[in-house]
Amino acid sequence: MLCLGENSLMRITWKYWLALGTAVAGLAATAPTEVTIHEDKPFPESLTSTSDGALIIGSLSKGEVFRAPKGAATAEPWIKPGTNGLQRVLGVLADQRSGTLWVCSSKLPPQGAPTALKTFDLRTGAPKGSFDFPGDNALCNDIAIGPDGTAYATDTVAARIMRLKKGAKALEVWAKDDKLAGIDGIAFGDNSTIYVNTFTTGHLLRIPVGKDGTAGAIVQVQPSQPLSSPDGMRPLGRNEFLLIEGAGQLDRVTVSGNTARIEVLKNGFNGPTAVTRVGDTAWVVEGKLKYMNDPRLKDQDPGPFKVFAVPLHGKH
Repeated sequence: MLCLGENSLMRITWKYWLALGTAVAGLAATAPTEVTIHEDKPFPESLTSTSDGALIIGSLSKGEVFRAPKGAATAEPWIKPGTNGLQRVLGVLADQRSGTLWVCSSKLPPQGAPTALKTFDLRTGAPKGSFDFPGDNALCNDIAIGPDGTAYATDTVAARIMRLKKGAKALEVWAKDDKLAGIDGIAFGDNSTIYVNTFTTGHLLRIPVGKDGTAGAIVQVQPSQPLSSPDGMRPLGRNEFLLIEGAGQLDRVTVSGNTARIEVLKNGFNGPTAVTRVGDTAWVVEGKLKYMNDPRLKDQDPGPFKVFAVPLHGKH
């Protein structure tokens, strides 16, 4: 029989509680694998992130922006409806170089302020600027920032890409073409090449950026498998992207010349609309827009709206 003195028992007891405390602390520090948007039917359309792991989500139905700090299990309201003239919020993009959150605000027909590209302070959410889209028929959908700080925004309805040069006071048309009908996601493949997708036709397109900043000829890139309602797109590496298909999946897209290899990273999402990357994790938001747009589903409960983590280890 083993006999232990009082001091030995105290040392063992202390080690036990120390080990238990360390384990509990480790569990507490474990990052969540999903984040719930703290709002009723927010119908999120876009998603972005900052390098510290914060997630920023735009609400199509509420016209506001939500934010979840790193490690948080919920995304709370951050930029309220109407701030800086916000209406329907689509694309959101964090630009840490300029400390700016870029936001697509689209008109609520038949009334409301014009569709516009809005800017906010990335740290505080305070308004910075607002740039109206020319014309009455426009829908600002998503944004990409060039290496020189120029902002490019897709216009789904008018089949065009708008440009705001760094320091400029107004948007200008950068590219307009029938090939851009239904344009949605946008991202840079390298410093001089923009890629876009078209939600309605499932196309992936490449547009060179000339040395003088003008748009080159639009080239269709052939995917290794058909794309179903491509939506949000974010850079993953040189000529590599994370891409959402509205049919329910997250892809890795690798472009080589005029072809693109599509690798499905995860499927089974319920109406996903956007993706963002934080380190070795992709975050995917479910928009469930069919519950807002389909009259047969409008009265049904879509359930909670969440952002889901997808590990990228070994995927890039």
